[in-house]
Amino acid sequence: MNLSFRLETNESFLKEQFQNCSDFIIRSFKMKDDTLLLLAYLDGMVRVQSVEESILKPLIQQELQPNGTSLMQSFAEIIGGNWLPLSNVQTEDNSEKLVQHILQGNLAVLVDGEACALIAKIQDFETRSIQEPKKEAALRGSKEGFVESLRTNTTMIRRRIIHQDLKLESFTIGEYTQTDVALIYVQGLAEEKILTQVREKLHAIEIDGIIDTAYIEEWIEGNSFSLFSQIQNTERPDIVTASLLEGKVAIMANGSPFTLILPVTFWSGLQSVDDYFERFVFVLLTRTIRYIMTFISFALPAIYVALSTFHPEMVPSYLMIGISTARESSPFPTVIEVFLMLFVFDALQEAGVHLPNQLGPVVSILGALVIGQAAVEAGIISTPIIIVVSLTGVASYSIPRYSASLSFRIIRYLFLFIAGLLGFVGFAFGIIFLMIHLVMLESFGRPFMYPIAPFDGKRIKDIIIRYPLWIQNGRIKKGRIK
Repeated sequence: MNLSFRLETNESFLKEQFQNCSDFIIRSFKMKDDTLLLLAYLDGMVRVQSVEESILKPLIQQELQPNGTSLMQSFAEIIGGNWLPLSNVQTEDNSEKLVQHILQGNLAVLVDGEACALIAKIQDFETRSIQEPKKEAALRGSKEGFVESLRTNTTMIRRRIIHQDLKLESFTIGEYTQTDVALIYVQGLAEEKILTQVREKLHAIEIDGIIDTAYIEEWIEGNSFSLFSQIQNTERPDIVTASLLEGKVAIMANGSPFTLILPVTFWSGLQSVDDYFERFVFVLLTRTIRYIMTFISFALPAIYVALSTFHPEMVPSYLMIGISTARESSPFPTVIEVFLMLFVFDALQEAGVHLPNQLGPVVSILGALVIGQAAVEAGIISTPIIIVVSLTGVASYSIPRYSASLSFRIIRYLFLFIAGLLGFVGFAFGIIFLMIHLVMLESFGRPFMYPIAPFDGKRIKDIIIRYPLWIQNGRIKKGRIK
């Protein structure tokens, strides 16, 4: 619906739309030539000082002279040409869009006799300053992290990729929140079929509101029931920049410091940002340790249960005698002991995450020491169980991405259960089914185990061994492999 030429009609419409909104401000003024104008905005969403100095003072004190243009065009020239950047001033004749502009924190100026409004973008939001991400701290590299302002986040990417092929497409998602979402990619590097698929899924989202990019992730993810996330999230601009240069796509949402990256592979969750800031010789060692510890994080409890319960002949006799002696006073089967200690360990870890930063590590460490020691002395848990669970917990902390560690935490219990029933036969079946699932899984058309399955020799130089950057020839440029 278009605005009316009568100021009283437009004023009544706005008051009706913002009824019972105590922060809605609407004020009438008269210019020197008796022209009536109306200012409408939300208190706390605009800079009051800018309203008074940049809008009221020049409009009220200046008497407009007929110059062949409409009053609204003359107002736009006064405000935009002398007080605000021209890009921050626009006109709007649709009443519904006018309400949206006010809700977004813009100032609306209406004039009697004009069927349009002047929109001045003088928003004044309190935002968090740029800081280093606490969950993705790097020993070397940028110390900047994304914040809750979409425009600030896109600017950090613009500063790093200074090229006209960097594209930003805008979407508005959420019936009530009307959240601004940005799809970011480098034209010529990102595959068009992936971009088409992402656009279709973003347009198909029907939800009341987007509070964080996690809401978008659940809507567009291909297999939501898989334990492995097919979309990566990060707070680091350098990771997003590197991903965009690899031909990936990023999704940002206003109000969220986390950026989504897609498509991803299984190996993305095991790679750390420091892998690309340290020399490749050191990265070979750290990645080897990380992959071994990842296997230990979900397989060690199941292997221990299978060996001690079903296959003791595979353990050296002197070691098996020590394990059996330590378990003499334990009232529970081995699988129950391991399950109880893993459950307590995860409970302490979860408690440490939600406690204040000063208390979290203390509670986790003291809780593990006190509970573990007390359980051993009481004869409820045997000493080897404490060693197995502790090593498993340390191994899980070597996984650099928290979302990836959650997947292996659940797999740990599944493998423990099946190994407690069938021993190594069950463990072997678990590995087979896990590999089948990973091979069949896709992330926006890209195989999750790529470039191992299917095998791609040009891309494998950054999986287990990170080759020097000057040797990695598999970089995409202008859609061609060089």
